[in-house]
Amino acid sequence: MKEYRKRLNDAKAEFLGLDLKPQTLHGNAKYCLDKNQYEKLKFFKVEKSKTDLDWRRLSAGGFEVILEDILENEKKSSKTNGILDKSNVLVIGDLHEPFCLDGYLEFCKDTYKKYNCNKVVFIGDVIDNHYSSYHETDSDALGGGDELTLAVNKLSRWYKAFPVADVMLGNHDLIIARKAQSGAIPKKWIKTYKEVLETPKWNFTDEIVIDDVLYHHGIGSKAHVKAVKNMVSTVGGHHHTDFYVMWYVGKTRRIFGMQVGCGIDIKSYAMAYGKWFPKPAIGCGVVLEGNVAIPILMDLK
Repeated sequence: MKEYRKRLNDAKAEFLGLDLKPQTLHGNAKYCLDKNQYEKLKFFKVEKSKTDLDWRRLSAGGFEVILEDILENEKKSSKTNGILDKSNVLVIGDLHEPFCLDGYLEFCKDTYKKYNCNKVVFIGDVIDNHYSSYHETDSDALGGGDELTLAVNKLSRWYKAFPVADVMLGNHDLIIARKAQSGAIPKKWIKTYKEVLETPKWNFTDEIVIDDVLYHHGIGSKAHVKAVKNMVSTVGGHHHTDFYVMWYVGKTRRIFGMQVGCGIDIKSYAMAYGKWFPKPAIGCGVVLEGNVAIPILMDLK
């Protein structure tokens, strides 16, 4: 087996279970490492203080081993304490119901379970309102009443799966409210979103902060731009083709910006405006305890 000669400080040597050597005139002592030990060093920078893991069990599997132990540790914590100290948040991309892609709901449900999530954020545009769009509408499209009825019916499946959720208001969600303002209709005449969409436990809001992470739809700027401007980790949607996590690391803090893609059916008539745009990123995101941001693509095979 190939060996690697590498200088290690005491912490790294102890992490690998090696007998400590004294420093040399040139600094840290050199150790002979096998391939597995060398691979394990790549994951040394993960902060040990985040969980109660036995770090010497870490194998060359790396991140997957860490992640499995984090989730298992949190399950035990939830049974002991009733609730977790911090949240594992499933972030669901733009739905644009009734024009959401078949299978996207099951994908989000599976992701919620896999990552032991205990909170849900819809990143906005849960409905499309194509019939009332500020852009050109399809002349053969459903009328306003039919589209809304179909959207409510399809949203009922999401409400059944995630009855408690925070829902960011997107530009498509706001179309009717904006047109009411244009028509000088007082707010008192307008029903709430939860009334119209028949989702009484959903919390509709412009933005929300969970575990020092800001969630908003993305009108005005993408997540990484807003993160830097506000100096706070940020998750956004709105931009259907953007799917990434970007970190900014300073001397005393680190923040991220994550775009979670969407769940739209690009072949639907409501999405015809994007025919010549780049392909949408079908996915969602997970934020673990406000510290780990994971964008997850849906398998479209």
